[in-house]
Amino acid sequence: MNNKTVGFLLFIISLIVGLIIFLFNRALVEIVNTSCSHGPSCPMWGSIDFHTNISLILLGIIFVLSIYFMFFAKEEKKIVFKSSKQKESAKQEPKPKNYNEILKLLSNEEKIIFQKIIDSAGAILQSELIDESKGFSKVKVSRILDKLEGRGLIERKRRGMSNIVVLKH
Repeated sequence: MNNKTVGFLLFIISLIVGLIIFLFNRALVEIVNTSCSHGPSCPMWGSIDFHTNISLILLGIIFVLSIYFMFFAKEEKKIVFKSSKQKESAKQEPKPKNYNEILKLLSNEEKIIFQKIIDSAGAILQSELIDESKGFSKVKVSRILDKLEGRGLIERKRRGMSNIVVLKH
């Protein structure tokens, strides 16, 4: 669910809660008017004011959150792993021109790893990358990824016990 939808739902909830507070407060005022014989000095009036203020503060918090989610919250990018058929079709798609330019500037080992990331549609688990780059140890792949990340070509995102390696665009 995107942030604007969450914000809109929170806004609807704040309207419903506001209506409930209004109706509940009105009912309490009627009850106190009929049952309290002391007039305005009755302690129940203070209790109504206190509870109304607390509920209005909570309503305000929900309302502010709804505005934040609707207008100011940034959307997070989702990384979706594709099936093997989708990966095959992605491999057949033409690569952007700048990847070829980038590949020319890399060492042979960096080219191999970077090409595997490109071929995996731009996102691959680091453990899969190690498996696919036969002959490279975990340490070697990690060091190559450090270099590529240092150059701003890739980004590693932690997912549980592994990393997802993503091309930076």
